[in-house]
Amino acid sequence: MNLRNWSREHFIGMAFGILTPIVFIPLVVYLWAVWQDYTFEYMWREFRYFPNPRIKMITISIIFNLFWFYRFLNKEKWQRAMGVILGSLAFAPYILYIKFFV
Repeated sequence: MNLRNWSREHFIGMAFGILTPIVFIPLVVYLWAVWQDYTFEYMWREFRYFPNPRIKMITISIIFNLFWFYRFLNKEKWQRAMGVILGSLAFAPYILYIKFFV
């Protein structure tokens, strides 16, 4: 993608791609706690202080971006769909940092 072709629609899609996982992380932590038969507070502490569960929960929360991606594709808003992909990829350096350096 060329930066000269960067538009407001790309930025909107990227905002959706970054904010959606952040919003859905507590839901993922709650569902993980129910599945593991722990309390939400315990799993939230696991998420905050231990890198292994944090990587898993962030990765699962990124899956919620598929909703926006397919919605923008069906409405033929290609730039927004590309922004969602870029927003999802924005989490990759953080995940790699946690995986290998923490």
